Amino acid sequence: MTSRIHRRGLTGLAGLAVLALAVSACGGSSGGSTKGAAGGTSASPQAGCEDYAVYGNLKGKTVTVYTGIVTPEDQLLKDTWAPFEKCTGVTIKGEFDKSFEAQILVRAKAGNLPDIGIIPQPGLLKTLVATGKAVPADAATSTEVDANFAPSWKDLGSADGKFYAPPQNASMKSLVWYSPKEFAAKGYKVPTTLDELKTLSDTIAATGKKPWCAGIGSGEATGWPVTDWMEDWMLRLWGPDEYDKWVNHSIAFNSSEPTAALDAVGQYLKNSKYVNGGLGDVKSIASTTFQDGGLPILKGNCSFHRQASFYAANWPKGTTVSPTGDIFAFYLPGKLATDKPVLGGGEFMLGFRDAPEVHAFQQFVASATWANLAEQGGGGRCVTPNKNADPAKAANCSDIDKLAISVLQDPKAVFRFDGSDAMPAAVGSNSFWKQATNWITGQSTKDTVNKIEASWPK
Repeated sequence: MTSRIHRRGLTGLAGLAVLALAVSACGGSSGGSTKGAAGGTSASPQAGCEDYAVYGNLKGKTVTVYTGIVTPEDQLLKDTWAPFEKCTGVTIKGEFDKSFEAQILVRAKAGNLPDIGIIPQPGLLKTLVATGKAVPADAATSTEVDANFAPSWKDLGSADGKFYAPPQNASMKSLVWYSPKEFAAKGYKVPTTLDELKTLSDTIAATGKKPWCAGIGSGEATGWPVTDWMEDWMLRLWGPDEYDKWVNHSIAFNSSEPTAALDAVGQYLKNSKYVNGGLGDVKSIASTTFQDGGLPILKGNCSFHRQASFYAANWPKGTTVSPTGDIFAFYLPGKLATDKPVLGGGEFMLGFRDAPEVHAFQQFVASATWANLAEQGGGGRCVTPNKNADPAKAANCSDIDKLAISVLQDPKAVFRFDGSDAMPAAVGSNSFWKQATNWITGQSTKDTVNKIEASWPK
C-alpha cells in the first residue's frame, strides 16, 4: 500500500532556504541561443543555470502536473521545480489532490488528463498505459534513467515492453526500529543476517521480555502491515525472481514459496514468546493501530518494530531519532550478510502529452540535479534512489532518511516495489489485507493463502 508513503508532514525549513538560494542563482537575463537536447533553442547558460542548458529554451511553455502529494510536502516539491522554471523559462503548474488515485482514472476516461501524473503504484501506471493515453518517455529521459538508477527502477516505470515513466522519490520499508540505548546497555549488536535477527530475538525472549511489538490496525485498510512483512520475507527467502513471479501471479499465491514466507513471518508475529510487548497477546496485534505499534519500545516493553522509514513521524514529540538517541532503525537483513534485498515504494512521472517541454521535465526529474535539490529540501522529499545524488546534499535530511538513502543507493541493493500495490486491487488492497488480519487472529497459513488465491481475478 503506497498511498500512505509520503504523508509524513516533515518540513525542512533550512532546506527551503537552501532551495531559495538555488532558485535565485538562476536569475538574470538570457543571452544568445544554442540548440538544446530537448528540442528548440536553449538560452546561453545564465549564472547558476549551466546544468539546465541541456533542456533548451522553454520560455512561454507550460507543463501541468497532477499528484496526490499534499501539504506540506507539496511546497517541498514545488521548490525542486523552481530552478528548472527559472533557468528554462517554462511554467510548471501543479495540482495537488489527496483523491488523486481515484480521480486520475476518472480523468483518463473523460479525456481530461494533465501533462504529467505522479503515479505512486506500478499497477496504476499499467492501468493508465492500458487506456492508450500515456506517452512513452523519450530517448534522453531513458538514457538519464539508465545512468542514474538501478535497472529495476526502469522496469517499474515500464509497461508492455516500453519505458514510460522515470522514478522520482522513494520510501524504504525494510527497516527494524529499536532503542540504541538498550543495545548499548545490553551489549546487543545489530544483526547482519536473518539468522542473527532470530537468535537475538530468542536471546531477548529468554530474559522474559517480549522482543517484538506490532500493530496492523488501519481502519478499512487493517492488515496492510502484514503484507509488508510477507513481502520482505518472500524477497529474502526466495529472491527477486520468485518475488516477481508471485506478484505477477506466475506462481500461485498458495504455492510452496509464498506459503513458506508467511510461515516464516509467523515465527515472529504469531509467536507468543515474541509478541506483543506492552500491548497484549498475538491477537492484540489486530486491534492495535499501526501508528501505536512501535511505541512500547520507548517504555522498554519490547525491543523491535518492523516498519517503514515513514514511521519516523509517529514517535512522540521530543523523541530523539538518531543512531545514539531514543529510537533508530536498522536495515532488515537478508539471508546472508552479503545480500541486499530492499522493499519499498516510490513515485513515477508518467507523461500524457508528447511535447519537448514535457519530455524535458521528465528528464530533469530523472537527473542527479533534481535528486540533489530534493535532498537539500529535506523533509518528505529527501529519499531518492538516484545513485548519482550527492550524499553531501542530504545535510538537511533526517538521520533515518539518510539511512534509507544509503541503502537505496547501495550498488548491491536489489529493490522491489511493495507487492500488494502491484497486485490486482481485489487481492492487494482487499483479500490480502482481510485474510492477513484473519491469520493474525487465528486462521491457519494454509487457509489464508488458499483464500487469497481464490480471490485472484480469473
